[in-house]
Amino acid sequence: MVKACNIHTVAMESTSVYWIPLHQILETHGFAVFPVNVQYVRSLPERKTDVSDCQWIQHLHSVGLLRGSFRPPDVICAIRSLWRHPR
Repeated sequence: MVKACNIHTVAMESTSVYWIPLHQILETHGFAVFPVNVQYVRSLPERKTDVSDCQWIQHLHSVGLLRGSFRPPDVICAIRSLWRHPR
């Protein structure tokens, strides 16, 4: 559905670990995903609600004002997931 709208990139806040599964799903479907540092987005004006926050991130991404945060290779991500898992 999203690809039918000619969307090739996705920007999303990288809050805690909640964004990781969605990032992985989008990436496997061929999207270029840009996890955005939450502290950077919060320092910019124009945010009031979650909806306007999403729209603001979309606007900043569409005009090239956001850059993706570092995301390690899949092997390192898997090791991190195991390390964070409660024992």
